[in-house]
Parts: sequence; C-alpha cells; structure tokens
Amino acid sequence: MARGASDVKTWTRWQDWVVAVVGAYTALSPIWTATNSAATATLIVFGVLLLVTSLWSLARPGAVGSEYGHAVLGVLLFVSPWVLGYAAFAGAAWTSWVAGVIAVALGLLAVPESARMHRAAVGH
Repeated sequence: MARGASDVKTWTRWQDWVVAVVGAYTALSPIWTATNSAATATLIVFGVLLLVTSLWSLARPGAVGSEYGHAVLGVLLFVSPWVLGYAAFAGAAWTSWVAGVIAVALGLLAVPESARMHRAAVGH
C-alpha cells in the first residue's frame, strides 16, 4: 500500500540524524584535532554543509536532492586531505575520510526512501 503525502513524517529518518551528528562532529573537530589552516577550514565548512543538508533532509523527507548532497559532500570531504594537502595531519585526515564515507553511504542509503516519499507527496 502506498503512503500518502499525509503519511510522510518529518524529523524521523535515522540516516539524516546520523549525518547531522557527523556534520557537527566534523565542524567541531579542529578544536581537539591537530590541523593546518586548510584542514581547519575544510572540516568546518564541510561539517556545517553536512549539518545543513541533513536538517534539510529531516525537514523535507521527500527532497531527494539533499540525499545526493550528502553523497557529493562526502566524496569531496573524503578526497580533501590529498587535494588540499593535509593528509599528514592524521586526526584531520581520518576525520575527513571516516565522515566522508559515512556521508556517502548514508546519503545513498536514504535515496530510495526519499524518492518514494517524494513520489507519494507529489502523486506520481
């Protein structure tokens, strides 16, 4: 049985809550992790962007673009230690790699459910 638009629940998808926590952790990680200026900026910016996109996903569960946003941000965060030259800072690099993998995995895991909710909300 298909879910109607009235059945779509906001603020409930666990994947988006985990990405929100990962984003907050990433943004705050320069406080306790050795970094350089590139790592600090990258961790803060990508952490905040992950947090914002997860809040978007939680508020609008049928917004499929936000889930793809998690995945794209995760890929960019994953490659940033090499591209921006902070792979030698182990804590910052590992934060980028782990947070990036989690964001990609959970973003892609949530796409089918988000797409289903979108279809139910718009009636296709």
